[in-house]
Amino acid sequence: MLRRVTIASGPFDPEAEIAAFRKALHDSGAIVTFTGQVRPSNGDGSVTTLSLQHYPGMTERGIEAMLDQVAERWPLEAVLVIHRVGDMRPHDPIVLVATASAHRRAAFEAADYLMDYLKSRALFWKSETSASGRAWIEPRDEDYANAARWDAYPGGG
Repeated sequence: MLRRVTIASGPFDPEAEIAAFRKALHDSGAIVTFTGQVRPSNGDGSVTTLSLQHYPGMTERGIEAMLDQVAERWPLEAVLVIHRVGDMRPHDPIVLVATASAHRRAAFEAADYLMDYLKSRALFWKSETSASGRAWIEPRDEDYANAARWDAYPGGG
């Protein structure tokens, strides 16, 4: 399985990354992509900055280990994970996950699985700055519940 994990300290272009991902494929009939961006508002008002920190090396190793699990569960040709760190503004891309497989179900499920991991278990620390000040953001109960559903999931592909 072709795989790439990038922790980006600066902006990235999701469309260019998806085009390069697609160009490297040979046998896939299904490509699923997810791009997450910084939300412009939260419950306290307008967001001016989202800041992400990570533990260099450890964050990447955790994501790589998750890709090992993905490879065991689904028959993928390729997977791509790009995640921003540093300061971002509303609408900036924060994450890109792309999966490719012979069939759609494996590609969809693997991308969903990876996003659930990134939202709830990956080693990132988020803070948000808005009109009411700076606040640390923890995963929501919904994020943990989404990730936990895979524990009972019978397999992949």
